[in-house]
Amino acid sequence: MALANGMEVIALEEHYYDPDVTAQFTGVDAKIGDHIRHLLEDLSEQRVASMDEAGIDFQVLSHGAPSTQRMKGNTAISVAKGANDKLGAFIKSKPDRFGAFAALPTDDPIAAADELARAVNELGMVGAMIHGPSNGVFIDDKRFWPIFERAAALDVPIYLHPAAPHPAVVEAYYKDYVKDFPGILTAAWGFTAETATQGIRMVLSGVFDAYPDLKIVLGHLGETLPFLVWRISQGLSRPPNKPLDFRDVFCSHFYVTTSGFFSDPALHCCLLEMGVDRVLFSVDYPFVANKPGTDWMESTMLNAEDKRKILSGNAKRLLKL
Repeated sequence: MALANGMEVIALEEHYYDPDVTAQFTGVDAKIGDHIRHLLEDLSEQRVASMDEAGIDFQVLSHGAPSTQRMKGNTAISVAKGANDKLGAFIKSKPDRFGAFAALPTDDPIAAADELARAVNELGMVGAMIHGPSNGVFIDDKRFWPIFERAAALDVPIYLHPAAPHPAVVEAYYKDYVKDFPGILTAAWGFTAETATQGIRMVLSGVFDAYPDLKIVLGHLGETLPFLVWRISQGLSRPPNKPLDFRDVFCSHFYVTTSGFFSDPALHCCLLEMGVDRVLFSVDYPFVANKPGTDWMESTMLNAEDKRKILSGNAKRLLKL
């Protein structure tokens, strides 16, 4: 199953759909993934066969956007628990091939923190994934800090994943082009702008001062932040900004994955800014096919030690696999 060079491969941002979760989706969210729904809902040997063909040894599964971040109250709690129970049972049935990030009922931050602990301690999950703002509120807001406090205490990462932009943002920025280019709301730009903004807000919020062991993962090679980190840091260093070394905080607490972004220049930018120990392999399956991801990693010009870290070593260390 390993690549031709014998290296083990762990893919970190690989999605699935739980029908009980997607039954709650409305609007734009209900349409995301329609063309590949059969693959998203598949946790059978078909998924394993695709992994084997591409040389992927292990997938860390996570629910597709927006997961439970648009749900409220007891609905969010019950749907998240139900989805985690089913996913937990699945990964325990195939522990050599699958791990999982939990879905969290972020509308109730205390319940979300408790569910994260349950998912890690009882279901064997390796952290959680949060998709965009929680009912319109960015996740750096202090009401959500109990989630980050618990993640730091458990020593597990939170993966911040995109979701479709807020309707007000769509109206202000994208409405002129949505009809002809709906991808502008998702992978082509909207996802990136939303999640990069969330990443910046996390640094500005002071949450890493409160919880210095907190670890955050961003997909898609950091949603442009590694490319921009010098300029953001320099811009924030000018008066009258409060003292903050943005680059130091970002590069000390964030990890990035290659999900859906198989570009040599972008990868090397991340390596130069963040270091090889903070870059992890992902595909973004099934939104992106598995084999192009592993083919790219085999061909990219890196030494064997760095390639081994990106393909599996960093994930094993971060997720304690």
